[in-house]
Amino acid sequence: MRALWTAATGMKTQQFNIDTIANNLSNVNTTSYKTQRAEFKDLFYTTLKRTNMTDEEGRPVNLEVGHGSMATGTRRDFTQGSFIETNNAFDIAIDGEGFFAVRLPSGDIRYTRDGSFKLSVDNNGGTLVTTEGYFVLDENNNRIRIRRGITDIEVDERGYIRGIDEAENTVNLGRIKLVRFTNPEGLLSEGLNLYSSTVASGGEMPIGAGQMTGRVVQGYLESSNVQVVDEMVKMITAQRAYEINSKTIQTSDEMLQLANNLKR
Repeated sequence: MRALWTAATGMKTQQFNIDTIANNLSNVNTTSYKTQRAEFKDLFYTTLKRTNMTDEEGRPVNLEVGHGSMATGTRRDFTQGSFIETNNAFDIAIDGEGFFAVRLPSGDIRYTRDGSFKLSVDNNGGTLVTTEGYFVLDENNNRIRIRRGITDIEVDERGYIRGIDEAENTVNLGRIKLVRFTNPEGLLSEGLNLYSSTVASGGEMPIGAGQMTGRVVQGYLESSNVQVVDEMVKMITAQRAYEINSKTIQTSDEMLQLANNLKR
């Protein structure tokens, strides 16, 4: 029976839906995590009879039957998350569009909204890095160095970093690189709060100090934008859909059993 296979595709898609929801809920406390939503489409149809209208007579609708559903993609929602105050000078959040750029040990550049940066100390001062030790880049794609003796680090709304040296003079330390993408939903998630650009997302477009539509906020982190109540409702809906599809398989099996027992 076609219903067996059709219901099986429904169970597969709802399992994928539950997997996506579970990932969202597991990242509810992940800094700058952006929620995902599974998207589906129906499978091809078998047309048993086509419309046949002649002189306003005949069949006005098709007689067709579908073959279930399938998952087609996961859409990431880049709406702004709420801010968490940390009072840490190296915690930076983006209020508005944009991504930070970081350099991996391989030399490749990745992008993130997670601004929980750290200071990697060496003999000459320190370098601004991510939690994993990846270098945070300035607008010239160089590392952001903070010389020894620099104190009172400040980051203004446009991303410029300043500090005070031993002579009580204000020192400019560069500007954090901010970029945007034509289609941020096309970015490839790589884990560790990192994204890489793809053909679908388009190449990076640096955001100049005078081009910013948002702002950089020091001493705050952007929290996850996962809405727990919404995800719980989606999970219950997916669970019920899974149960209905499993009931369809059970019903189809009972119908086959009845058909096999007709001769008896």
